[in-house]
Amino acid sequence: MRVVLIATLLLLAGHAEATQMPIAALPGGTLVYKPVQSLRERRFADLVQQKTDFSCGAAALATVLKQAYWLDVDEHQVIEGMLAHSDQDTVKVQGFSMLDMKRYVESIGMRARGYRIEADTLDKLSIPVIVLMDIRGYKHFVVLQRIDRGWVYIGDPVLGHKRYTLEDFRKGWNGIIFAVIGPGYDKANALLDPPAPLTAKRRIDGFYPVEDAQLMEFGFIQSDFF
Repeated sequence: MRVVLIATLLLLAGHAEATQMPIAALPGGTLVYKPVQSLRERRFADLVQQKTDFSCGAAALATVLKQAYWLDVDEHQVIEGMLAHSDQDTVKVQGFSMLDMKRYVESIGMRARGYRIEADTLDKLSIPVIVLMDIRGYKHFVVLQRIDRGWVYIGDPVLGHKRYTLEDFRKGWNGIIFAVIGPGYDKANALLDPPAPLTAKRRIDGFYPVEDAQLMEFGFIQSDFF
């Protein structure tokens, strides 16, 4: 029984990617197909996921280059590029630094700048930037996507999309932002519009019954409601 259960779970995991799900729709039970996204896909939507212990900086930088500048790069390519301009022994122990990222960005013909700014001015940022967080003593690069209504939206290479109150964010942030500057910037890039958090409260708040009048606007006739 246990072997069958494990096999079933593995099979389901293999189909956890986005797919088309048939849904019965009015009238007459007609099937429509709606794209379905797994929780994992939603969590890492538009983000490059970190694959090694020391590559959070590479994954965060790849995310910005792919989404904000439409460059065809992945984590592995960025790692190789940064290793070419860094001390490999230091990287194995401490991971990549902002200086390593700066050198790589400049090697591909773009500019990179680090700025120290006050937390109260973060809401003025109009581009996604990379920041270094101290999470329980662990130094970790993430993408700061936007600030909205006191919430800081983060693209974390390990945890996916997260959001923190500004107060909680300040506790782990070192006060420095790393900005990539260059041609081809997409002002409507996906990082500036992170997905809303998946919470039960949000689902309840967003639910409301559809009235007959609204259905009729979409072509349903009165007899379809009985």
